[in-house]
Amino acid sequence: MLLSRGTKTAIAVLASLQALSALSAQTPSAAAPMPDIPTLMKEVDKHQKELEKVRENYTYSSLQTTQELDSNGQVKKTETEEGEDFFVNGHAIERTVKKNGQPLNEHEEKKETERITKLVEKAEKTPPGQPLEGPDITVSRLLDIMDVRNPRRETFRGRATILFDFVGRKDAKTHGLAEDASKKLQGTVWVDEADREIAHLEVSFIDNFHVAGGLLANIQKGSNFHFDQAPVNGQLWLPTGGEGTMQARVLLVKGFRQHFTERDYDYKQFHVDAEPAKEAKVTPDKKP
Repeated sequence: MLLSRGTKTAIAVLASLQALSALSAQTPSAAAPMPDIPTLMKEVDKHQKELEKVRENYTYSSLQTTQELDSNGQVKKTETEEGEDFFVNGHAIERTVKKNGQPLNEHEEKKETERITKLVEKAEKTPPGQPLEGPDITVSRLLDIMDVRNPRRETFRGRATILFDFVGRKDAKTHGLAEDASKKLQGTVWVDEADREIAHLEVSFIDNFHVAGGLLANIQKGSNFHFDQAPVNGQLWLPTGGEGTMQARVLLVKGFRQHFTERDYDYKQFHVDAEPAKEAKVTPDKKP
């Protein structure tokens, strides 16, 4: 998917919020007291490493669609990218296998294999929780930047959830793109109450976000995203897709508007041997 650096920065910030997952299962009760949200987030962050170990055994397919829109919201151009996604040392790796419905040609396949090989090697040496590429932010830092409010219960897709709103504090002291962008966000998180997993996340920019003082890019107010997760094979919660609209201006001149969707599917358990891991190839189990 062809995304600007500003778009990738925004997604990196949102991905940090998805660390709200992987607490041991509990039985929800409408009469149970509402948990303290900051405490919940910190506990989930602590247990995230347990989830990362289990995710190493899974691969799945992804389909990303990016539409370029004109000023009236009409689609000018559509591009698609299909990938094979897997995890190495807690880091998500995506290998592109098709562009616009066509398999990569021999040259593209060679370049992609080289890229993935280097990325896998880097992931093996990078501790879980540290970014492989681009900006990142920890949940603990996010708590310092965000105000959490209005915790409540709601049935979401037939399951009991705890949801709460959050908004970036304008007076928070921040460092780096990810932290700076967090101050411009507001949204809502739905946490599955039984499994303590993120079921749904909605985020939007409440103010323009200037990258490099606006010289590099300006993500416009109103840009928004939502992401979903669900239990796979009754064993593990994994991403199922997302959608969003990004409006930005690049290099003070070129403005663009994109609508993107992602669908994640076809989850399989697999084994990775030492040498195939370098080439990012997987072998599905007979009984996923």
